Amino acid sequence: MNKVFPNPIMLAIDTSSLDDAKSLIVKLKDCVGGIKLGMEFFNSFGPSGIKVLKEFDIPIFLDLKLHDIPATVYKTITTLLTLEPAIINVHASGGKEMMMAAAKALKDSGNKTTKIIAVTILTSLDDDDLCKLGFSEPSKDLVLKLAKLAQESGLDGVVCSAQEISLIRENINNDFMLVVPGIRLKEDNIDDQKRIMTPKKAISLGADLLVIGRPITKAKDQILASKKILEQLK
Repeated sequence: MNKVFPNPIMLAIDTSSLDDAKSLIVKLKDCVGGIKLGMEFFNSFGPSGIKVLKEFDIPIFLDLKLHDIPATVYKTITTLLTLEPAIINVHASGGKEMMMAAAKALKDSGNKTTKIIAVTILTSLDDDDLCKLGFSEPSKDLVLKLAKLAQESGLDGVVCSAQEISLIRENINNDFMLVVPGIRLKEDNIDDQKRIMTPKKAISLGADLLVIGRPITKAKDQILASKKILEQLK
């Protein structure tokens, strides 16, 4: 795929067990392009836990979804960049000034490798959920608006559902990174995801990275599940 991510699969490691995280990496390192670590892991082990996993020499996506005032986000990004993750994300709904502060933190750090991206709309939400939250726009329109705002703010890409890949690609250049969760094989349980798609379809539409967790981590044979997904991407 590229020199940072050997393939598009970002393995979601959602655990509060450091041993479980290490075990998954040892088993699946050669089958995935990187790992995604969220709040469950980070709140359990903090930066020291990230440093332990970095020893496995695998790209790390810090999925912390930062959402705060611009000054706080600037300082937080500055601190997180010392860990040299491949990707850090913020919430686009934090606004343009907040996202610009995140981009400035990256620029000021001198880091040339980490990408900062914005979460648009969580894939656990659909139009009905958004309506209950007070949004009148369809999810696709809102995602595109937030994606454009992220680009204008100087960020490197967005997290979006597979349903919005084509729309974003039609309106924003191909250098803009699209990280897509909610990926399921046809035979998988959709769990709490509502806006989903198969890996092959998502890549064909223009996704750069696919965040995949339970279809691999909950599989009886995790290596086989990973290889099955990679085979479908060929």
